Amino acid sequence: MDTGTHVVMGVALTGIATLDPNVTPTFAAVATGIMVGSQIPDIDTVLKFKNNAVYVKNHRGITHSIPFTLLWPLILTFLIFVIFPNVDVLHIWLWTQFAVFFHVFVDIFNSYGTQALRPISNKWIQLSIINTFDPIIFVAHLIAILFWTLGVHPGLAFGTLYLLLAFYYVVRFMLQKAIKNQALKQIQQEHNPVKIFVAPTIKFMEWRIAIQTETHDYVGRSYGRNVAFNDVFKRQSFPNDHIMAYAKYDKNLRSFLSFSSIYRWEVTRIDKKTTELRFIDLRYLKNGHYPFVAILHLDDDMKVTTSYIGWVFTEEKLMKKLEI
Repeated sequence: MDTGTHVVMGVALTGIATLDPNVTPTFAAVATGIMVGSQIPDIDTVLKFKNNAVYVKNHRGITHSIPFTLLWPLILTFLIFVIFPNVDVLHIWLWTQFAVFFHVFVDIFNSYGTQALRPISNKWIQLSIINTFDPIIFVAHLIAILFWTLGVHPGLAFGTLYLLLAFYYVVRFMLQKAIKNQALKQIQQEHNPVKIFVAPTIKFMEWRIAIQTETHDYVGRSYGRNVAFNDVFKRQSFPNDHIMAYAKYDKNLRSFLSFSSIYRWEVTRIDKKTTELRFIDLRYLKNGHYPFVAILHLDDDMKVTTSYIGWVFTEEKLMKKLEI
């Protein structure tokens, strides 16, 4: 989820924590642990300052893994104990542990996902039923927090909130399944798609769809129960060894391939000395444009002269990034 949603979830958990009689004497310490614990798995966002390749490959990876889900609360509890001596360390740790776990847990429901089972498995868990920012979830938390501040019992305010959200998540699963079945039915691939990606947008009834079969890639959106495919591409074999001889070692391309599950590629001669190799993620079509790409410029010996991975919404901005 986005930072703002994790913040309001942290506030909600803080409200729930007040139901624990052991929290009252050390409320400030527990609240600190919960609020920081609700954010700390996303500390890997700082990788953006290094480069996009490292960020794309590692964001929500090791910091959301089993070892770090257990390690973060221990680190935070120690630091809080230094700041707030003579506090109930056990309950600070328990509530901080719950906050960190809850952060990782809710992240598995969006399309980016996490490596929550690492090191048992490095597979990205991405259930893809909740958008990274879901206005219904965010506003529902704000309403529950408002009622709490107005004096409503936290058990009633936040208990009601999470019962309703549990129902909301079930509805999202049902919607996703219905849309998936409808999309497969339309392309007559009910049984044997190679890959299928059905993920939410910020709009409740609008979903992104990308399906890979043995012969074609289908890309589109659903509006309610209606599925419309914008593009259909004939499946391509992977670029040949001559093109990929050096490209396969490029950090930006390697990050793209580790992240993207459904993509196509293009090779274009852009001038007398430069060939462009472009990998296009098909999962994020918006307004007729595929914004998530990996671009490599190759010389006549197929050596990479410059490359880029990231979100690009205009060709002009892309060219500026490649020049940099």
